[in-house]
Amino acid sequence: MLKPISRALVVPALSFAALSFVAMAPAPAAAQPAEQPQACQRACLEGFVNRYLQAMADGKVDPALFSPTARFTENGIELPLGNEGLWATASGVGKYKLYVPDVETQQIGFLGTVLEEASSSATGPQRPAELVGLSLRLRIEDGKITEIEQIAARPDRPLGATADNAASNSPFPATGAAVEAMGAPNARFMQPIPENQRQSRADLIRIANYYFDAVERNTGHDYYPFTDDCLRHENGMVIVGPPGTIGMRGQPVQGCKEQLQTSLIGAVTGIRDRRYVAVDRERGIVFSFAFFDHRPIDWTWQLGELFKIEGENISRIEAIFIRGPYGVCSGWSTYEQCRSERIQDVR
Repeated sequence: MLKPISRALVVPALSFAALSFVAMAPAPAAAQPAEQPQACQRACLEGFVNRYLQAMADGKVDPALFSPTARFTENGIELPLGNEGLWATASGVGKYKLYVPDVETQQIGFLGTVLEEASSSATGPQRPAELVGLSLRLRIEDGKITEIEQIAARPDRPLGATADNAASNSPFPATGAAVEAMGAPNARFMQPIPENQRQSRADLIRIANYYFDAVERNTGHDYYPFTDDCLRHENGMVIVGPPGTIGMRGQPVQGCKEQLQTSLIGAVTGIRDRRYVAVDRERGIVFSFAFFDHRPIDWTWQLGELFKIEGENISRIEAIFIRGPYGVCSGWSTYEQCRSERIQDVR
């Protein structure tokens, strides 16, 4: 049974056998609280994201949209709302938009793109507008945005006044441009789950969390809950997919299960601060923030990731993430929660 701790519900990690036993037990009638008729529904929540993105591009903190006590973090750092981070440099809204509305908790997760105009350094030349990948969470209370949490995946930019438009030496494409090039979210995300097959919030989070358990300290012989046609995008790139899927540089990729069984073994030493912040039961999508630690090289990925769940399996995975300082936290958890690998159901 999940017990509330403030807005986060933290449950101990359970063995797969125990989880399977729990999954077989019938859910109590009160497990799914009735939605309040006055609650902001799907289109309303998506509208808040659209209004937020436009407000950020305009640099205008409208009191009709934002609570006076609205809290804002970018890349794990709390900042003043309105003149720091992307709020200082955003110049437009991109075209890629993938929404995960959670009517029950009045939050919404989002993966998408925005335009940013930035100097190459504090004194360098102005660069043309560039696309930035965005992982975003908003909380809505009393008709206003009260919490804003975002990860901004910017392109590599050179320093110095003479390096205008210099090419990046990264082997990967810029995240914003790669996400925008996807055109639209995979159609599978948009498909509703038949009403009589929709799962509880707790079960959807449980199944999504199997992915983190599978990647963390992977041995090649763990539990890998993927459909045969599972497809995963990271920062706009196809990383794994069904047979015949072509990835970066025109090369075929492994399958979701095959990669974990053969090549992604022992790479991730810990996945912590697992915060499940939006669950769309109608479409079977779970949105989470988490941190992937690579302890031997002091490297941490800070990511927003979502999962399309069908039955007991994951069919689609999409993430936008950045490299952060080793051990970085979200800015929304306690220290103990940040260091923990347990589930946090953020309500």
